[in-house]
Amino acid sequence: ESEDMWHTYNLVQSGDSLRASTFRKVQTESATGSVGSSRVRTVLTISVEAVDFDSQACLLRVKGKNIQENPYVKLGAYHTIELEINRKFTLAKKHWDSVVLERIDQACDPASSADLAAVVLQEGLAHVCLVTASMTIVRAKVETSIPRKRRGSCTQHDKALERFYDAVVQAAGEIKALEDFLKCLQHEPDKAFYGVKHVERAIETEAVDVLLVSDTLFRNQEVAVRNRYVRIVDSVKEGGELNQLGGIAAILRFPVPDADTSSSSNSDEDN
Repeated sequence: ESEDMWHTYNLVQSGDSLRASTFRKVQTESATGSVGSSRVRTVLTISVEAVDFDSQACLLRVKGKNIQENPYVKLGAYHTIELEINRKFTLAKKHWDSVVLERIDQACDPASSADLAAVVLQEGLAHVCLVTASMTIVRAKVETSIPRKRRGSCTQHDKALERFYDAVVQAAGEIKALEDFLKCLQHEPDKAFYGVKHVERAIETEAVDVLLVSDTLFRNQEVAVRNRYVRIVDSVKEGGELNQLGGIAAILRFPVPDADTSSSSNSDEDN
């Protein structure tokens, strides 16, 4: 499925080894000395250096150096393997971190590849469902007591109904989490941190209530940088516009002194 290609894009990282069937253009020389070329199918194992995802063609292009003997490709020669739907491949990593393993679980979860998301509701009761070709899975149940309308006044009924709809929206997904952060950033900036240094400062004081991390951070080419974000997620385990905020943000339980301000204060004291 197309969703699988997106998961693969987030799984394949620089430094991994990828083995798959591919085509290679090779030159041949006849007995008379004439030179020709042809495309041959072969199986290559490359050390990954770059990954590109073509969302329109639902195609993954993985570039790297050949690391195993092959009759058509020299060791150390560059090659780009194209992965598409139903193309088998083998991926090897030096370390399978918790974020990668969680993504594999998500990819294998039939609920995450649902064909349709639906909210079935009546006044005061809602079920958030995922519908696949073979099953319907209830992911969340929202139940709120709604007072009856009274003659001359509908205030209590309307307020309860508004709270109910808000709860349904909250149960529907991660968009609400980002909306909450942006509201917090606007109204309570002392409790809305973004950028890795500020979020790490908040984690040290155990102030993080909700952690938001963009997938792009886990595709960083530097292993040490990726591991830094994995450690952040492991430390908290709770948990477009987010990328504009540095890819990482947190809603705090309580205000924490700004990391830059704290550093400046320490520098002044040292002087």
